[in-house]
Amino acid sequence: MSPTDPALDIAARLEAVRARIAEAAAAHGRDADDITLVAVSKTQPTARLTEALEAGQRDFGENYLQDAIAKIEQLGAQAPVWHFIGDIQSNKTRDIAAHFAWAHAVDRFKIARRLSEQRPAGLAPLDLCIQVNVDDEASKSGVAPAATAELAAQIATLDNVRLRGLMTIPAPAEGLAAQRRPFARLRELRDALNADGFALDTLSMGMSADLEAAVAEGATHVRVGTAVFGPRTR
Repeated sequence: MSPTDPALDIAARLEAVRARIAEAAAAHGRDADDITLVAVSKTQPTARLTEALEAGQRDFGENYLQDAIAKIEQLGAQAPVWHFIGDIQSNKTRDIAAHFAWAHAVDRFKIARRLSEQRPAGLAPLDLCIQVNVDDEASKSGVAPAATAELAAQIATLDNVRLRGLMTIPAPAEGLAAQRRPFARLRELRDALNADGFALDTLSMGMSADLEAAVAEGATHVRVGTAVFGPRTR
């Protein structure tokens, strides 16, 4: 089934994902209202986002910048919350700073500084997450866990961004216990940073295949694409 198939019931799929989140939250003594579902809408046509908005979805994640800006301009009157979830190169920072409420994948101070400098006057500070490479994968972006505190301290000096927490994309794993381990490492890192004086309230972790494990380990934002919009065609 393609993302543009009229039989794809976005409202029903959103309801099913929210039910998964609620069930996982209840199993671990958490309130589902403390967990934000970020619907990953990259490559999806604007009509699909409109369906999601009509079903009550407010937070959308994008990582193809030009596609995202077109959607933001079309849907601006409906005022969804836009999260940039992809890798951030220097030539993207101005548009991200101008159009998004969140950036989830900051792993260099240079990028955070540019986002702060380019945030338009009158907008609230841009909420940031540091992307952490918890599995030390050579193919993955993200700062090493041991270097996270230094980057967090640098970001804390900036005026127009606000460091909210940490984000990770772990290596795929089979089974709940194996899926939980990298998320537990991210939570422990967040807690260690807070013990050192930071005030981080966000763990952006978990996707369609492992959101239950992420919720079990304290995720505040889960980034779900396939389970909401179906498989991507590109």
